[in-house]
Amino acid sequence: MTVSARPANDLPAAATVARVDLREGTAVRAGTLPYAGEDLVTGWHAHDLHQIEYAFRGVVEVETRAAHYLLPPQQAVFIPAGLAHQTTLRHVESISVFLDPGLVPGVDDRARVLAAAPVLREMIVHAARWPITRTASDPLADAYFEVLAQLACEWLDDEVPLSLPTSDDPLLAAVMAYTDAHLDTVTAAEVCGAVGLSERTLRRQFPAVTGLTWRAYRSQSRVLRAMTLLAEPGPTVLDVATQVGFDSVSAFTRAFARTVGETPTGYRHRVLSAPDPFRSAARAR
Repeated sequence: MTVSARPANDLPAAATVARVDLREGTAVRAGTLPYAGEDLVTGWHAHDLHQIEYAFRGVVEVETRAAHYLLPPQQAVFIPAGLAHQTTLRHVESISVFLDPGLVPGVDDRARVLAAAPVLREMIVHAARWPITRTASDPLADAYFEVLAQLACEWLDDEVPLSLPTSDDPLLAAVMAYTDAHLDTVTAAEVCGAVGLSERTLRRQFPAVTGLTWRAYRSQSRVLRAMTLLAEPGPTVLDVATQVGFDSVSAFTRAFARTVGETPTGYRHRVLSAPDPFRSAARAR
């Protein structure tokens, strides 16, 4: 799977973005929706509810006009109500919690990846007993989702930097696309030659638009790509480090731990040894 930052030029006008009413006119304030199906690209849309999607298996990508977010296994992404976005699901098993905006008020208009505290996973699994499509709520469900929403307010302050910037500038978008496609070997000189840009202009314009130097962008993209590779059994940590462009396992481990908060080996063990969430959710129901 390739993690890339693409320009959001294909985002339709706000008036034409599909608005999804998940409650279909019912009075429920919150509920859940599991996904474990074919690979899917949703198209650009917005919800009338806040969404917290937790990926148990596979990798979720969420694109907005401002950024391209990666949701690896055992992480959650928060998408505020009304935010136009496009979601890509590949080999994914996930559960989404949808919350009425009144339950989590005052959030800004951007997505973010949340730190994956164990309590988050357990609460989302248990919440699967109350689907968003149910026709009526009950006091127990209301109380449960109110607590979950209060915790979500705290989780929003503990954001994980698992995203890449996007740009409407065709030249910078080309820089990002070329960088992502050649992570194992790409240099500043190579990318500048490929897109017709001077290194001086790259050093000046790239951080001015994205807030990152090109080298920081490349490092972040390498770590995100490594997370997707480590989430699948097969390649060794050395194989992954080499494939994404690190010269040594030690350099890879330092960069990975700086972004993710754990070593590549620890991360792989955690995501590959997690129990089956849908079996747990079925028991909860």
